[in-house]
Amino acid sequence: MRAVIVLPLLLLNIHHVTSAPKGVTASLEAKWSMTPFLLETSEFIGEDGNEKFWQFVDTVKELTVYKRGESVRSYYNLIIKKAGQFLTDLQVNLLKFALALRTCSPAIHASQQIAGDEPPPEACPAFVSIHGQHTCSTKDVKKLLRAAAGRPKPYLYKNDHTYPGVNKTDVPVVILYAEIGTKKFTSFHKILSEKAQEGTLVYVLRHFVADPKPQKMLLSGYGVELAIKSTEYKAVDDTKVKDSKTVINTEDEDNDEVQGFFFGTLKKSHPDLEEQLVELRKHLLESTNDMAPLKVWEMQDLSFQAAARIMSMPKFDALKLMRDLSQNFPSKARSLTRVAVKQEMRKEIEENQKHLSETIGVHPGDGELFINGLHIDLDTHNPFSILDILRGEARVLEGLHNLGIKGEHQGKLLRLPVNAVDDSYALDIRHPAIMWINDIENDPVYRNWPAGVQELLRATFPGVIRQIRRNFFNLVLFLDPVQEESVELVKLAELFYKHKIPLRIGFVFVVNTKDEIDGFSDAGVGFYRLLNYIADEYDLSQALMSMVSLYNKVDVGETLSVDTLSAYLKRKFPKANAERILGVESEYDDKRKDGALFYKKSGLSALPLALFNGVPLSPDEMDPEELETIILQRIMDTTTAFQRAVFMGQLTEGSDVVDYLMEQANVVPRMNPLILGTDQKYLDFTATPVVDDWEDTTMFSFLDTRDKTAVMAKRMKYFTNSDEDGMTTVTMWIAADLERASGRKLLLNALKHMKSSPGVRVGVIDNPSGKPIEDNTVLYRAIWASFLTQKNKATAEFVQKLLKEESSQLLQQGTKIKDLLIQGMDVDAFEKKFNTLEVDFIRSQQLFCQDVLKLSPGERAVISNGRILGLFEEQEEFTVEDFHLLEKITLSGSAEKVKARVKQMGMKPKHASDLVMKVDALLSAAPKGEVRRDVHFIKDSHSMLHLSPRENEVFYDVVAIVDPLTREAQKMSSLLIVLSQVVNVRLQVFMNCRAKLSEMPLKSFYRFVLESDVTFLANDTVSAGPVARFMELPESPLLTLNMITPESWMVQAVRSPHDLDNIHLQEVSGVVTAEYELEHLLLEGHCFDLSTGQPPRGLQFTLGMSRDLLMYDTIVMANLGYFQLKANPGAWILRLREGRSEDIYQVVTHDGTDSPADAGDVRVVLNSFHSKIIKVRVQKKAEKINEDLLSETSESKGIWDSIASITGGGSKKDDGEKRKEDVLNIFSVASGHLYERFLRIMMLSVLRHTKTPVKFWFLKNYLSPSFKETISYMAESYGFQYELVQYKWPRWLHQQTEKQRIIWGYKILFLDVLFPLAVDKIIFVDADQIVRADLKELRDLDLEGAPYGYTPFCDSRREMEGYRFWKTGYWASHLGHRKYHISALYVVDLKKFRKIAAGDRLRGQYQALSQDPNSLSNLDQDLPNNMIHQVAIKSLPQEWLWCETWCDNVSKVKAKTIDLCNNPKTKEPKLMAAARIVPEWVEYDKEIKQLLRQVQEQGDPAKEKQTPTPSQHKKVDNLRDEL
Repeated sequence: MRAVIVLPLLLLNIHHVTSAPKGVTASLEAKWSMTPFLLETSEFIGEDGNEKFWQFVDTVKELTVYKRGESVRSYYNLIIKKAGQFLTDLQVNLLKFALALRTCSPAIHASQQIAGDEPPPEACPAFVSIHGQHTCSTKDVKKLLRAAAGRPKPYLYKNDHTYPGVNKTDVPVVILYAEIGTKKFTSFHKILSEKAQEGTLVYVLRHFVADPKPQKMLLSGYGVELAIKSTEYKAVDDTKVKDSKTVINTEDEDNDEVQGFFFGTLKKSHPDLEEQLVELRKHLLESTNDMAPLKVWEMQDLSFQAAARIMSMPKFDALKLMRDLSQNFPSKARSLTRVAVKQEMRKEIEENQKHLSETIGVHPGDGELFINGLHIDLDTHNPFSILDILRGEARVLEGLHNLGIKGEHQGKLLRLPVNAVDDSYALDIRHPAIMWINDIENDPVYRNWPAGVQELLRATFPGVIRQIRRNFFNLVLFLDPVQEESVELVKLAELFYKHKIPLRIGFVFVVNTKDEIDGFSDAGVGFYRLLNYIADEYDLSQALMSMVSLYNKVDVGETLSVDTLSAYLKRKFPKANAERILGVESEYDDKRKDGALFYKKSGLSALPLALFNGVPLSPDEMDPEELETIILQRIMDTTTAFQRAVFMGQLTEGSDVVDYLMEQANVVPRMNPLILGTDQKYLDFTATPVVDDWEDTTMFSFLDTRDKTAVMAKRMKYFTNSDEDGMTTVTMWIAADLERASGRKLLLNALKHMKSSPGVRVGVIDNPSGKPIEDNTVLYRAIWASFLTQKNKATAEFVQKLLKEESSQLLQQGTKIKDLLIQGMDVDAFEKKFNTLEVDFIRSQQLFCQDVLKLSPGERAVISNGRILGLFEEQEEFTVEDFHLLEKITLSGSAEKVKARVKQMGMKPKHASDLVMKVDALLSAAPKGEVRRDVHFIKDSHSMLHLSPRENEVFYDVVAIVDPLTREAQKMSSLLIVLSQVVNVRLQVFMNCRAKLSEMPLKSFYRFVLESDVTFLANDTVSAGPVARFMELPESPLLTLNMITPESWMVQAVRSPHDLDNIHLQEVSGVVTAEYELEHLLLEGHCFDLSTGQPPRGLQFTLGMSRDLLMYDTIVMANLGYFQLKANPGAWILRLREGRSEDIYQVVTHDGTDSPADAGDVRVVLNSFHSKIIKVRVQKKAEKINEDLLSETSESKGIWDSIASITGGGSKKDDGEKRKEDVLNIFSVASGHLYERFLRIMMLSVLRHTKTPVKFWFLKNYLSPSFKETISYMAESYGFQYELVQYKWPRWLHQQTEKQRIIWGYKILFLDVLFPLAVDKIIFVDADQIVRADLKELRDLDLEGAPYGYTPFCDSRREMEGYRFWKTGYWASHLGHRKYHISALYVVDLKKFRKIAAGDRLRGQYQALSQDPNSLSNLDQDLPNNMIHQVAIKSLPQEWLWCETWCDNVSKVKAKTIDLCNNPKTKEPKLMAAARIVPEWVEYDKEIKQLLRQVQEQGDPAKEKQTPTPSQHKKVDNLRDEL
């Protein structure tokens, strides 16, 4: 009752002053227009596989007819419903999230871009391109196909949608550009899909919308920050701007509580008081928005107080409160200081923190997110990549769910470490067939070396190989003595031996194994016998020397002959009896066959071959010239692994090193690339089909691949050899035609292996060569009848008998099956079954082989726990040893671990064995991610938020560790709220608070723009899209707006009348709107020179499309060989820039691209919002090997001169070349309207004092829309050129968070890559400077070999002595006798700067220093001064920079430029200082204002006439695009 009385009283006190709500909104639109939801949905479904994509396309063939009659919302719902036929409920939710994020939009636009390159014929809703010729009509397709073969095939991209027809390479390729769901698409699709199924053409579909809607699309997935600026020095422009009339929707803000009043509830119960309630709320907010600074003692506990507030709320509201507190912290801080913190909460948090820091290295205040144990680093991940992770996890989670694994078991199975496939499998080298030439541990030669394994840990110079008396490094050479290549390898082995490299060397000689061959008829056999003789008579090392001297007798290009052998034997060992050594009766022929047998069994590839510690070297590494370096490199690499093993105590003094090596997980009994290959395919057992019979083949044929697999798994019968638990861990399926010898042999080998190996079971699938009939399925039906009627043991024996070759000969001669039955079988039951067995189910099996295993009739395959090994050649044998290897690999993958987990579930053995097979296939098929962490807490009653998942549904296990008052919390709170709306989560949020805060933990307001589903307005139209809304901001502080976008996005403000760098709500009525545009998606890369391994400094790349190869270009940095290029969705071509780059270098290989690795043209498709990072390897051309890219010869002209890019009055190219030498290049940066006003005045003062043509370069990243709109007019009226340059701060370079420091970074860190190579000298002039001299003088000043010149700080104004920080402490000692220079004006000799890699050095030093927040307080100035010893600075004469703070009034007369430095003593605002110090400033200011007024007046009427676009900006933009 009390509240009801209080309310009217409060309402009485408020005077009615209704004013529009104040606030800030920011939105980000794509550069391309809206893409249709239907196409985005098809792309989303297509990511699950080509088959699904085309099924969906067939389902929605003519869906767009509904578009006209329905509202947008119901059409959207229709699309979702259609997609639901192909997606599970979870995937449908992810689809809605993907559509809200527009995550597939870039893929659609990329196709559109590729279509535009064709180009499309006029007024064509859809068209086909057949080898370069186009038509809009279905009738012309036949005609164009006839002559297609004569024209070159089109280029197909990795993610093109190819219709699943018959795969043939020699047929024409037809590309259809159309919009699915339209009539025109359907008519083309019908014809093309039929022809593709017949195999007469390859049909590729690319999305193409003939007339895209002009509507722009708002994006989400980014953060917006309003940071509170320091107002120590007033930096706000006093020019008024027109306020926007934006009305903002505040409904969603009403539900929160203000000082104990819940306004949402109050409005519902008192609708008549709505207006007064709004006022009361506003009044209360203004009294709480108390921004008075807190005392230090009030701040100390804020983090715990915030956690206590959050923990006191009901579950879901708690997340919302966390979002509210972190995102509006500056205005909530005071209210938090009154919260009491319970002691038990504090204690629990500290206990958990101790545990976390010990287990996963997370410290107080850190923010970490784990989804199903996968660590999501929020610095590198964004909503787009998190959606990908959710989709990848969905497959595994749904699979486990469908297999009946719920609750706790799910997490345990997910966290099983699946051993990733190891490329470097090793062969066991403890084999008697290896002839070891030396033994480091026992040979007397090495006896002076130390023997302890601890020696490995002793420090040595880098690159020194430690000589230790242990067989750490073993080289085995497989040779055929007669091969030409063997000669060099033997010589190399001798070289290693002679130089006492600690390498144990062994040979395996593979020679003729026939008994009747002797040493006089075969040089190989002779060689082997001769060696044995020498080894017996003398010793092995002597044998090695003899081999070398024997090979020295062989001429280059010749091979070893019997004559050479005999002659050598006669000369070296005159007493020896040649017949006894080489002849038929030789005593030295012992073990001759062993080598060949070992080689054959090992499954290795062609000779000659080397194993290093058992790991085979690749054929390219076997080149003798390379081999020496490779072996030495391997020794160095392996040393570190041994050092780790010794350090961890795995390798001790008592260990046998070779045994230790051979017990590692990657050692296998034989090599079989088919089994050990990394490209693995798995069956998907997770479906639960409605029907499970295979007797009805027609029915079976309609099932999709997953359902067919599930039916097979359900109906399969097994030969079993259980382990002691009654379970089998490895399930093998053998698919074969048992009427063929090869099929029978395969099954027999499998059964032989099974017999010797407990824990294996074998199932058989029949794949007859012809259509299954009684005659060609006799054996299989006999096996099946025996399965159905006999005991397991009898069946196994009977089948083994059946499979023997003599049995099949008997059958062919007419013996009946019943005559082959063995004792102990139930004959009657068998006969009855065998005679009545139909062949229909075998037809279904053949269908399974064809559709799922992709086998032709009669072909064989082996499936091990769902992993398919198929397509054996007819002659290829899969031996018992191969089965043994396959079992070992399957077990060591994850089968062993899965079995242990399944065993704990306590189910029947048959069911358990099935589950092991299915789960193993599921987990092994999942892409190998990083390790899943098991994050758990000691206690969770006071410090954890829990959200329980909905029962009996797939759920994600999400753990968040976060301090509620950190930047991480600002982002994570929004993300967790959206996550819990999109998927079913089990959520734990731990309050990871910091104690004893000494400053405000957050100095900004923040919004994370993200929605879980597409939003619609009340009238069923799509809402404009996601926007960041800041309402109820305090009006007193000065704010600056920052967009925090994913790594590879380049955004710019395109519309806003307000100064986004200085937002002061007191002076604004209404809402400050900021509209941004995603201007570019970056293509990033790393480039290295193949021969030196170093980045090729100064190498230039260009990026373009096939119709315009030169759209953007860039320079490679020496740091990490990094380069970045601006691009947008589409297919791009990357090339070396014409000129020196292309003359000297060529591209050798590249990866991460969309063209084959060795193609000269590097094609890259950008089709998602993700970062695209490629690697390019280049090499100097042979004839240019000694040339240097950055040599003094002049750089040939490129894009930079041909376009006076975006310029107003850019000079024509030919004049440009004459005058190129004589242009003043001036660089400057500015942010905020005040500094832009100063900047215009600085430009004017430069132009007034020079006759030389001037070109201004501005950093585009931070310029306001109004500056970008008016600069072209200014260029026109004053006759200068300008260019806007931009560069995205590279992700590997330490990020600054404060806007001002980022801008300082741009002033100094990227000078070598911001400007084209053609610019030789650039002068940086601060925006707040006024120039009084001709800057040509400064440009022509001799820098005496230094890369840049700065002016030192003045010493003449005495009263400022106490503020000259560089006179004491660090700077005084670091600089010595040098001066500290000011960064307001500097001249850079870019040629020299690049030549000495100054940019790379500056970035390196910055990286080292910037990790410490207290260093580099004036980044742009401290960095060059700090590097003065490495990168010299030429001190410019003092008069080049005068500033009142540091210089006395006498010197002002001579000043060539005047800088408006801040004065730390008086803190005088800039505008007042400017008018007082520089009389001409006021004149310049008036002149510019006059010009801007004219522009405004011209602009408005002109705009009406030209186009109805909302702002002049569009016009300028079109101009840019044409350029």
